[in-house]
Amino acid sequence: MFLEAIYHSTYSEYSYALSENEVVLRLRAKKGDLTECSVFVGDRMCPHNPIHTSNYAMKKVASDRFFDYFETTFVTPYTRICYYFVISDGKETLYYYDNDFHTTLNPDRQMYFTFHHIRREDIARVPQWAKVSTIYQIFPDSFATSRRYISQKAKKVTLGNGIQSNSINGGTLKGVTENLDYLADLGIDCIYMTPIFASNSWHKYDTIDYYTIDPCLGSNEDFKELVQKAHEKGIRVILDAVFNHSGPDFFAFRDIIEKGEASAYKDWYYNIYKYPVTVEPNPGYECFAYVETMPKLNTGHPEVMKYFIDVAVHWIKEYDIDGWRFDVANEVNFEFWRELRKAVKAVKPDVFLIGEIWDDAKPWVQGEQFDSLMNYNFKYACVDFFAKRRISVAQFDAKIQSLLMRYRKPIQESLMNLIDSHDVPRFVTEAGGDLRRLKIAALFHLMHVGIPSIYYGDEKGFSGLTEAEYRRPMLWKDDETSMNMFNYYKDLIKIRKNNLKALSGSYTTLLTDTPKELYVFKRGEGKDALIIAINNGENECTAHLPIDSDAKIAEDILNKKSCEIVDGKLIINLKGVSGAIYSLK
Repeated sequence: MFLEAIYHSTYSEYSYALSENEVVLRLRAKKGDLTECSVFVGDRMCPHNPIHTSNYAMKKVASDRFFDYFETTFVTPYTRICYYFVISDGKETLYYYDNDFHTTLNPDRQMYFTFHHIRREDIARVPQWAKVSTIYQIFPDSFATSRRYISQKAKKVTLGNGIQSNSINGGTLKGVTENLDYLADLGIDCIYMTPIFASNSWHKYDTIDYYTIDPCLGSNEDFKELVQKAHEKGIRVILDAVFNHSGPDFFAFRDIIEKGEASAYKDWYYNIYKYPVTVEPNPGYECFAYVETMPKLNTGHPEVMKYFIDVAVHWIKEYDIDGWRFDVANEVNFEFWRELRKAVKAVKPDVFLIGEIWDDAKPWVQGEQFDSLMNYNFKYACVDFFAKRRISVAQFDAKIQSLLMRYRKPIQESLMNLIDSHDVPRFVTEAGGDLRRLKIAALFHLMHVGIPSIYYGDEKGFSGLTEAEYRRPMLWKDDETSMNMFNYYKDLIKIRKNNLKALSGSYTTLLTDTPKELYVFKRGEGKDALIIAINNGENECTAHLPIDSDAKIAEDILNKKSCEIVDGKLIINLKGVSGAIYSLK
């Protein structure tokens, strides 16, 4: 056995509770090494020695480029457990505990892995509504001015003291409200809007007033109406919170500019290097990404913490929003997020909290900070495979399998999966303008584990390389191509909604045929399962896939046609750059 590859860690994605009596345990091993793996679990506080243990077989649930991952989920009557693993490669059997390997079992339970106490407070709980949602991301200035219309006219509004708010494309909150029927028709049940609070810029990430809607977008009453009308249509609303930094015209920073070291707010910002404070040409303070119009807030300061937590609570309590997406979440101190979570969950327990963290973010999703993350690693894998074709089917599957093992199940099921956002070039542009590749990426996107987030215009086939292009005005006058894309997305979302049992279940890779560029995976188990096949190559391909089912026919519910099952094998036939979703009958 390759012992150096075997890994387990307590209180992590390898050991966690789903409820007060349901536990998930995982073990990692070298790919192809172990033939058998099981775990023996006992009562850590049992008065007898040796203790009685229950044996749970572990199933290989994922394999990436280097490792296999074994997992078991079991119900225990004990609140305090200890456990050890028994592993075999078919030639040798070993006990694994005490972070070491043994040929015999030590009866001293203190040597075993331990779950000291399954405390309800430490269980990661994610709002159930979020897990089954389809999110639609809106860049407000670029979406709509009114019903099916975007003016594409810039405007400026004076806020007082020489401060101006700016708009480029003329989008408004009324425009969002008047197009809620469009979103409902598409199948959307949650919208996430980038910042809408009073700001200097059109993108609104340089906030001036956290309690006031930007006048270029509308009024506080406009927003209240938007939330009310959205809720009437079964659509939740998530706002964007910029608590890492403010705009230069935020009252606290203006006071520092005016009064220097005498300002009562000088400690509200993370680092001010010199006084008097200068904004240009070289800011004398720490900023977000060296952008002088985004001075970095000191969220560790008690007054700052209270101010912004009050902001987060205010929009939930007074406007009934359903969630927050937190900008630059990984540059804010952990304590701030922990205290914010307590405060907002006390007001609305099922409020959904999403952190903008582009890479591995395990420290933020242990159950006491965020419910979800923007899953940019998912986007990168999809671009590499579907758009650029620079990785093989096997390499793509390895990336996906590794990502599936990154977090605990409740978090994995609530990740905000995306292939586009307001911060990256559009997928279609990455794919050289090939809408077929957007379609198969969307198929994977909507059928994957987690919450699909659709960036406005993707359902129309939008392209865009630069910031101005991928934030460009919404297309409201359709042609045949945009309508085709809209109806395709609508069909995928409907299939998703109609098969939530399968899509809330397991993910199993069934086939990775690199020469044919054919990828097949299964969601769920038994009669409710779906089989998804994607041909990422240009040539038509056929495969005979053995299925573990007594089904006689298969219905391709995406392309609305029946497919053959011959001698227990599903006959897959796909044109180049296309996909199918099979339901077995």
